[in-house]
Amino acid sequence: MTNDTRTDDRRSDDTTAERSGLSRRGLFGLVGAGVVGGAVGFGIDRVITPEASASGAAAVYPFYGEHQAGIVTPAQDRLHFAAFDVGAIGREELAELLADWSYAANRMTAGLGAGEFGAASGPYDSPPDDTGEALDLPPAGLTITFGFGPTLFDDRFGLASKRPAALIDLPHFPGDALVDGLVGGDLCIQACSDDPQVAVHAIRNLSRIAFGRASLRWSQLGFGRTSSTTRAQATPRNLFGFKDGTANLRAEDTAKVDSQVWVADDGGWMAGGSYLVSRKIRMTIETWDRASLREQERVVGRTKGEGAPLSGGTEFTEPDFALAGRGDAPLIDEAAHVRLAHPGSNGGAAMLRRGYNFVDGNDELGRLNAGLFFICFQSDPREQFVPIQLKLARNDAMNEYLRHVGSGIFAVPAGASAGRPIGAGLFD
Repeated sequence: MTNDTRTDDRRSDDTTAERSGLSRRGLFGLVGAGVVGGAVGFGIDRVITPEASASGAAAVYPFYGEHQAGIVTPAQDRLHFAAFDVGAIGREELAELLADWSYAANRMTAGLGAGEFGAASGPYDSPPDDTGEALDLPPAGLTITFGFGPTLFDDRFGLASKRPAALIDLPHFPGDALVDGLVGGDLCIQACSDDPQVAVHAIRNLSRIAFGRASLRWSQLGFGRTSSTTRAQATPRNLFGFKDGTANLRAEDTAKVDSQVWVADDGGWMAGGSYLVSRKIRMTIETWDRASLREQERVVGRTKGEGAPLSGGTEFTEPDFALAGRGDAPLIDEAAHVRLAHPGSNGGAAMLRRGYNFVDGNDELGRLNAGLFFICFQSDPREQFVPIQLKLARNDAMNEYLRHVGSGIFAVPAGASAGRPIGAGLFD
């Protein structure tokens, strides 16, 4: 990444605060020590946001827009997802944090450093306002997406009346083995990029900016997207070796995206937003690897090679769940994942998936700690994720090989604009 300034001056911290778009509290987060007093203007309109370029390492997706990027944006190959707990601050400080994050996110998605001076300039006796590991790297399609968890709407910030009805506390699903340290959060940030270092850089710098105001609760690195969000992308494979997300919603399905992903304009602050559900799903890789090909295909309901439904055809042939084979048994098993997750089995409900593979080393028994970090976006989780997941949790043959260990739900507001930070509608 390049910086928008290369001056090597030795200006005072006061001058830095006056010129930087970050609030003084945000600068305090970057410094990590010292007292710097009251707030200054947000200044998030100082970055000229470029138009999205074609694709690859040079791709740029604007942070400002009607909807947040990182939802229908072509799914990048790498993920760093983080959930935060807000500290002992007030309502105004929370608004200031979101403004500081918006300022920095707008810069980083444009290929700039998190702060005005960058990693190699600014006051010589103060820490740089960017950590520097993305210096000289292109934006690599970086998107930064923010969300608000149910716990943000308790009595700390006077936001209880702003909690949307659809931002529910997720129920305990059959078979859940959730780990407390991998659940929930007041705020979340999803950073996606085609370069893992660019995604990590984004979360690292936003965490620094939040110092003293919010702290990391849990985070997850992901690789190898497990869904396609545009028709130009080939269907990827998960760690079970099967194509994943063949029937996923695509950005080109505008009518379905409007009804299934975006919240309708009802005059509320969530109009134009969406709801994100994350699930960390541990795969019992070693058990799966000992299953026969016949068993693997029965569980999934598709062929392992082409990804065609077992009822015949090619990958994108619509499954025929009524077609029977030997002994009048359905060719696609009653407990097959593809049958239970299909919109036709769920009253037409669908979700836009943006999941990633993960490998977090190994456990104490020497087994791979690996699986799927599932992410989906929808207009109402009460009508989409919850009933679909309940059906899967009760009946899916794949449950023998899965364990859900992490979970989160977040309200993802509409996009930001110059002078109006992310989530500004919360404070109107």
